Amino acid sequence: MAKKYNSMRPSRSYDPQDYAAIASSGIPAALAGTRGLRFDSAEDASVFFARELDYIKSRSYDKLYPEFTALKLFPISNEVNAGAETVTYYSYDKVGMAKIISNYSTDLPRADVKGTPTTAQIKSIGDSYGYSVQEMRASRMAGKSLDVRKAESARYQIDYLLNKIAWAGDSDNGLVGVLTTTNNIPTYSLPNTGTGSTTTWSTKTAAQILADINGMQKFVAANTKNVERPDTLVLPADVYLDIATRQIENTGYTVLKFVLENAPYLKTIEPAAELQADSEINPYSTSSKAVAFLFTRSADKFTIEHPLPFYQHPVQPKGLELEVPCEARTAGAIIYYPLSALIAAGV
Repeated sequence: MAKKYNSMRPSRSYDPQDYAAIASSGIPAALAGTRGLRFDSAEDASVFFARELDYIKSRSYDKLYPEFTALKLFPISNEVNAGAETVTYYSYDKVGMAKIISNYSTDLPRADVKGTPTTAQIKSIGDSYGYSVQEMRASRMAGKSLDVRKAESARYQIDYLLNKIAWAGDSDNGLVGVLTTTNNIPTYSLPNTGTGSTTTWSTKTAAQILADINGMQKFVAANTKNVERPDTLVLPADVYLDIATRQIENTGYTVLKFVLENAPYLKTIEPAAELQADSEINPYSTSSKAVAFLFTRSADKFTIEHPLPFYQHPVQPKGLELEVPCEARTAGAIIYYPLSALIAAGV
């Protein structure tokens, strides 16, 4: 659980496990014996650096990740136990029928829900950061805290990979993302009504863009008998910037405002750099296509499953260094209702 601090100064508390590991390493005794460093004892040095680590760990937990859109846009679930190696879920479809019946009828038709089981792998992600004895000497001599950026970098790298897996999955490890071609989310072919018979929105008018979005909604409605009504559209960041700033002549409206007011069911449009044509995360980038992702923002439809969110283990002494191992576990995207979403390449 992330700890919250209102002060930018190191906490006066510390993790007893960190303290015990530091105290048993012999490093504090060496630091306390260094001429010019103000430590009353090896115990005092252990407490000082345990508090430093507590502050650093807390800062990395509190660090936000605005760059990683999947962790912000998609429903996140932690319900699977971190000890599990797999998770089995069901993709559901309503089956059966109803009919007009007579009094005392006993042959009522059966309505049910048909579930198709899918087993997803759960994989661990890890990295670490650490501080050498010399870095600890230097921080104490200068009266400055240890460099928090090391911990923030470790957090960043794990969150980057979690975000990448949420979007594109990892085929080598059997993890599915929302753009993975085998996840059963339908794809939609955009009409080439733009200038030069193109599908890209930069060549289309506001009316043509609205027609594309309504066409996507109609496609979902046709596939689900109007049961599913997606409410969120994620666009490549450059496409979003274009429609958010492009003015419709003599109206005072941007294309974005016009679309949101005239597209049924759509509540919000969000940007994501991961969907751009040149993004390494976008699996459609090999064909130079930017992607739009339309979905219902609800944990009932799909979740990004993280059995173990970012976690920092107690410090481990290694030679002349104190190392903090970091870990997370993910199952990627768990998609219960694939037809509630839609992928459109070529915006």
